[in-house]
Amino acid sequence: MGLSKATKELILKFQWEDFLSERTSRMKSSVIRELLKLTERPEIISFAGGLPAPDFFPIREFQEACNHILQTEGQMALQYSSTEGYRPLRQFLSDKMSKYSINVEPENIMMVNGSQQGLDLVGKLFINPFDCVLSSRPTYVGAIQAWNAYQANFCTVPLDADGMCVEEIPLLIEAGHKPKLVYVLPNFHNPAGTTLSLERRKRLVEIARQYDLIILEDDPYGELRFEGEDITPIFRLAPERTIYMSTFSKTLAPGIRLAWVVAPKPLIQRMIQAKQGADLHTGTFVQMIANDICQRGFLRRHVKDLISAYRERRNVMLDALTEHWPEGSSWTNPQGGLFLWAETPEEINTSDFFKKAIAANVAYVPGIAFYPNEEGGHNSMRLNFSYANPETINEGIYRLGHALKEAIAGK
Repeated sequence: MGLSKATKELILKFQWEDFLSERTSRMKSSVIRELLKLTERPEIISFAGGLPAPDFFPIREFQEACNHILQTEGQMALQYSSTEGYRPLRQFLSDKMSKYSINVEPENIMMVNGSQQGLDLVGKLFINPFDCVLSSRPTYVGAIQAWNAYQANFCTVPLDADGMCVEEIPLLIEAGHKPKLVYVLPNFHNPAGTTLSLERRKRLVEIARQYDLIILEDDPYGELRFEGEDITPIFRLAPERTIYMSTFSKTLAPGIRLAWVVAPKPLIQRMIQAKQGADLHTGTFVQMIANDICQRGFLRRHVKDLISAYRERRNVMLDALTEHWPEGSSWTNPQGGLFLWAETPEEINTSDFFKKAIAANVAYVPGIAFYPNEEGGHNSMRLNFSYANPETINEGIYRLGHALKEAIAGK
């Protein structure tokens, strides 16, 4: 039996907003998640999401690992587990990170449900209302969303071809800002695609020690390097004050929601306490599946295939931008990752232009979404090159370029 008319009216009239906490006033829907709803239409060419290529998802390997784990360790895989995560997987990650000269033990590592949970836990542990978080402008929109929920204030420094302009941090501090932590995406920045130079990494560590700052090093794309040499991680340079995060979302599959946090052991214990209040632990089954796939040596081969494919797609996008976009446009040339940052001529506002792009069946993320205080990015956009195949990339960039030229001519 359905609800009565009177009950339905009561439900419609009830004002939930009157009962919510003050901090929810800072919560906003993810711009990208909302855009992805718009772009589910099959005719839309989407450069909007930070999506890995689904044609490279290791479906067969997941099937084999699922069968093996259920047959050999099914009872353990389907049971509750420890908050810090499945130890063999944490041991694998400990060994794996030695490639970057990050020498840690499994006890320094905690598994989380995607990097987004890691960001949320950092906010829960460190951010009081109106605390200052220092980031680049632009910066990752997911971090803005996570820490807005804890009523963070953002102070920002610009970003150029060598990454975050860390030399401007002392100027902010001397002007009266007191950042609680510095958030940095050193490798193939989201959204800009830039890489923080070694010189700037070293300078950031000097500044952090001088002013007693915490550093959060968010590194989801570091393994996806197309060219050049790996650069020393910030965690390696300042292990006493750095939290490092990475993920399987960009190498295995985002749907498994599996990432990890590396930090000094006393902080890991605090993060365990924070995570226990949120979800007890990350799924045992998915951790054991990921570990099984990794222990077979598949991940290393798979990442090589991804690098080859994404390098080609980046090159196609760069060539298409050169061929099809109007004069006065510019873009970054990332050495890896999933994104590049494009700027249109000044007269284009990419938030307003988005409607024309959708009319041309193309989508992107307007640049303003990545500015914590909405203080820039009016003529910029983030473009993802990993998701679509080369032919589709060329067509999508052509459509955007044609629409941009029409919009400029109509001004």
